[in-house]
Amino acid sequence: MTVIDDAPGRDRAIPDVDWHVFPEGTVRDVLEAPSGSLARVRLGPEDGPRVLLLPGVTGSKEDFVLMFPLLADAGYRVESIDLAGQYESWQAGPWNLDPPRPRYDYRLFADDFIAALEDGFDESGPVHVLGYSFAGLVAQQVLVERSEFFASLTLLSTPPAAGQVFRGVKRIGRLSAGASPRTGAALLLWGIRNNLNRVPPRRIAFVRERFALTRRDSVNDIVGLMMTTPDVSRAVAALPIPKLVAVGEHDLWPTTEHAEYARAIGGELRLYPTGHSPCETTPHQLTRDMLAMFAAAL
Repeated sequence: MTVIDDAPGRDRAIPDVDWHVFPEGTVRDVLEAPSGSLARVRLGPEDGPRVLLLPGVTGSKEDFVLMFPLLADAGYRVESIDLAGQYESWQAGPWNLDPPRPRYDYRLFADDFIAALEDGFDESGPVHVLGYSFAGLVAQQVLVERSEFFASLTLLSTPPAAGQVFRGVKRIGRLSAGASPRTGAALLLWGIRNNLNRVPPRRIAFVRERFALTRRDSVNDIVGLMMTTPDVSRAVAALPIPKLVAVGEHDLWPTTEHAEYARAIGGELRLYPTGHSPCETTPHQLTRDMLAMFAAAL
């Protein structure tokens, strides 16, 4: 029997959707985390295995709108949050910590992430985690620290490097060597606002809209963190959970570097005919591969 994979066709047929709108039945609330109140959305059977989707810098939970019904329909309890300082979590930040700290740092994001994993953990058990771009860097650090929370790890378009991760970006990576975090953030924001990736009209309208809430200091600090990323690849490789490196063929970092990193951590590599945002442009193919990994983890 020939198995027909309709995921590529369904991805090609995605219209220009309203990115504010989650599927019917989605629950909106807030997660009280160490850095403050984080906007959260959840969908799917309350007793289903949990899937936590973490957005990257300048992103938000809405980046996963198209994946939510796919995971929920497969029986999973899917959830996402806005990171501290980002979009509807703009009031969360280092001033809320005890004691307060001056900047957003890896410890802040890791502790917030742990709070999200802990909320409901006693009932659900280990969580399938996806970290998108910067969030994948945080997720790996949390995995090494608290592996008991993880059923699997998906690194979506996560920089395949440590230290100053921008040095590996195609074509312009060498120009990042002397850039400050503020300069790097300015270039990042300029590229997004000017739609260099040529995303559809409703998508770019939403992206520009959420910049009105996202705190510039959080973006500056995150870019700085991505210039000083600790190398946890060996520790990640030593942990026996399933790992997936999911990336577009036209991602910011070369495919060869993603493939090398997948081998280094003992993960499977999956490539999609898109750029840095497979969750937006190839969600059916990405979800298909995640569900296959979840099934293998049972």
